[in-house]
Amino acid sequence: MKLGGQGEAVALTLGELARRIGADLSGEGSVLVEGCATLEDARPGQVAFLANPKYAKQLATTKAAGVIVLPGVKCEGVSLLRMKDPYLGFARAVVELQGYRRHPQGGIHAGANVDPTASIGQGSVVYPGAYVGPRARVGRDCILYPNAVIYDDCVLGDRVTVHANSTIGTDGFGYATSQGIHHKIPQAGNVVLEDDVEIGSNCCIERAAMGSTVIGAGTKIADLVSIGHGTRIGPHGLLVSMVGVAGSTTIGHHVIAGGQAGIAGHIKVGDRVTIAAQAGVVSDVEDGRMMMGSPAVALPEGRKNYFLASQLSKMLDRIRALEQQVAELATDSETMPASEAKTDTGDTGA
Repeated sequence: MKLGGQGEAVALTLGELARRIGADLSGEGSVLVEGCATLEDARPGQVAFLANPKYAKQLATTKAAGVIVLPGVKCEGVSLLRMKDPYLGFARAVVELQGYRRHPQGGIHAGANVDPTASIGQGSVVYPGAYVGPRARVGRDCILYPNAVIYDDCVLGDRVTVHANSTIGTDGFGYATSQGIHHKIPQAGNVVLEDDVEIGSNCCIERAAMGSTVIGAGTKIADLVSIGHGTRIGPHGLLVSMVGVAGSTTIGHHVIAGGQAGIAGHIKVGDRVTIAAQAGVVSDVEDGRMMMGSPAVALPEGRKNYFLASQLSKMLDRIRALEQQVAELATDSETMPASEAKTDTGDTGA
């Protein structure tokens, strides 16, 4: 049984590719393309994209047959496929030209371990070494990569992907401490991954003590992320590698958390919030805020704090210089002759 590999590559004309991805073509539409690459690495017959202006200079030197760009971009000598979202266009081009990854035929590999009471939806792929526990439910067209673990009673919606070595439904970190001894609190809940969720490698999503830990539809979680028990994350979030979310936290929809960000437990993070890398969120965050720093503050204040922190060394040097000047003035005052130290008091002696 063959595992992995891309789908069958196809060749399309630039004109046909532009039509399929929703771009306006400026250039020769009959040129054949059959793959995708970066601006720097692209060869003739491949398509690249430009989404970040800092790479604009590479347009003049790329060997790509065509480049997907924003509507206002111009460059002589290269065919341009203009659209509002070049990055999305590139993703569509990869699908059109190279297809999706191939998976084993037959769905569940003989080397997987699926409990008889669990259910696996039609079209789902379960790789060798994966485990699906008692009463767990896996929806349609899901992918469980090698050594992915789905604990008992957990629920995966449709088109959910769990990458290698991730665990869904481990016990929450809940203990009652009495007289110096930590007593385990039974974790009787489960985890629910809604439709189109993707979990990266080596992640851990803890089950709730009661009720469910929920990851909302369309949310994408990168590698090495830990989600605490009872947390609820809204739809279409993006959590970058090494993010940690403590238990019983509520996170809104379309929230982005940068790498190594930490979110404390029992707080509420609003909708459309962006959390910078390595930020530490310790209190509620209103909708639409951009947060940075530890403890995290709103972006304007965070930038000011960052700038001030970067100036601390120079500020210390200036303070020391001022202290030296004050000390020198005090020494001069002590050694000044009495006649020079006298000041006119306005007393005429009359």
